[in-house]
Amino acid sequence: MRRFVTARQSGWPGFSTVFASLAVLAAGLSACSGGPPSAALAARPGSSLSWHNCPKSKVTMQCATLTVPLDYAHPHGRAITLALSEMPATAPAGQRLGPLLVNPGGPGGSGLDLPRQLRADLPAAVAARYDIIGFDPRGVGESVPALHCDPSFFAGVQPPYPAVSRTAGQMRAARTYVAGCERRFGWLLPHLTTADNARDLEAIRAALGVPKINFYGASWGTYLGEVYATMFPGHVRRMVLDSVVDPTGWSYKDGLLQAPAAQRRMVAFFTWIAQHDAVYRLGRTTAQVTAQYEAALRALTAHPVLGKSGQPLIGPDELAETIVSSIYSTSLWPPLASGLAGYLHDHQTAALVFLDRNLALNENEFAVFNAVTCADAASPRSWARWDADARRIARTSPLVAYPGVWYSPLCPFWPVRVPAKPMTIGAPGLPGILMLQGTLDAPTPYAGALRARQALPTARMVVVTGGGDHGQAFTSPPNTCVNGYLARYLATGALPAGTGPVAATCPALPPPPASL
Repeated sequence: MRRFVTARQSGWPGFSTVFASLAVLAAGLSACSGGPPSAALAARPGSSLSWHNCPKSKVTMQCATLTVPLDYAHPHGRAITLALSEMPATAPAGQRLGPLLVNPGGPGGSGLDLPRQLRADLPAAVAARYDIIGFDPRGVGESVPALHCDPSFFAGVQPPYPAVSRTAGQMRAARTYVAGCERRFGWLLPHLTTADNARDLEAIRAALGVPKINFYGASWGTYLGEVYATMFPGHVRRMVLDSVVDPTGWSYKDGLLQAPAAQRRMVAFFTWIAQHDAVYRLGRTTAQVTAQYEAALRALTAHPVLGKSGQPLIGPDELAETIVSSIYSTSLWPPLASGLAGYLHDHQTAALVFLDRNLALNENEFAVFNAVTCADAASPRSWARWDADARRIARTSPLVAYPGVWYSPLCPFWPVRVPAKPMTIGAPGLPGILMLQGTLDAPTPYAGALRARQALPTARMVVVTGGGDHGQAFTSPPNTCVNGYLARYLATGALPAGTGPVAATCPALPPPPASL
């Protein structure tokens, strides 16, 4: 019940979809707060949004806010505010393709810096044709209100995984946290579903004054896209779904099913470390590296890393959740291995502190993740069931079971009534949709992506064979095969020619070189 980390996205409970490097994301979270509008950047024809220079952005990016109904069933009732950002199109007017809305996933991830990332990562000739628009979904970041149930929730170290004594303490902490959510934001919680977020997308489209939008979503952002396409099929122009969520959305059952794939990715990471024993000195076999990792967990149990104030800062829980982020992107493998080796060999706790602080999930994201997932689909209301499932999964997926299951412990106590059954994804009249998916992606498993492809028959899927990263576009280094399909689609609407479940394949990127 703490935080998960990654350089990319979410679908596995607790991993946030961050579009590129976390350092860049952190710099961009506050890029669009406040500031007077510039007269030269007033509302454009057909738009009810007033764009102005983002006061804290280091690049030329524009910001705006949009007031939307809290409850779309009562459009004239209480309202909330969404924070938006934009990199405007620079191509001649006749070559422009309209707004491209982007979402990084989560749920709970901020999207304000994503326009800058896409402008940098897409081919210049393609990016120039779109007004690339990011936004903080309701409850997130710069949107008002931002959901904070207990800002001090992650202070100090947590009990080690696993621990019999953890169950009672975690149950009490979960109840207390949910009570704080209900006390502070009980009026907001019922309106944080994926369907509510899809209605917000539609409100943004209307405010932009355009008949259709283009959309790029990653991880949970793909489910947001699926729901929007189902609810508003006539308003979709082009849509890219990267690392695709099962069309039933995230559920408790899906979280349990992700564990075996995540375990395989962790084993692959430890195997890679073993192959580079000359660099990391953590063992020449996967078993030896695993033993070193377990030794680090024991050492941190006995002697947590202390912060400047002398209070415990990093214990075994924090290390486990940091190392588990390896399942998201192979680009994280070198810094994670380096931090682990530094701690074990040289007592360089500064490296571990750096990793924990720079890859930490904030409490707002934790709150929104649970708010959306607990309200979207039913979960067991028995705490004993959660605990028993965690222990059962740990027998076959010991490296990931506890961080995975314990990340979403609030649903048994969540005060929002969930729908009787999930929305049926799909609608007639949709245009061609591009899906991108890796076969070894743990947070959004391949089988779920195939089901989404079946639910959206106009979609065409590009599959990265052997790809385990979560997020196939804009990887570092780039996968030129994937990015080629993406650029062609965004430029012309052209989809891969294949019509089966898999329209085209791309090879996975090789593992990264070792480095300290």
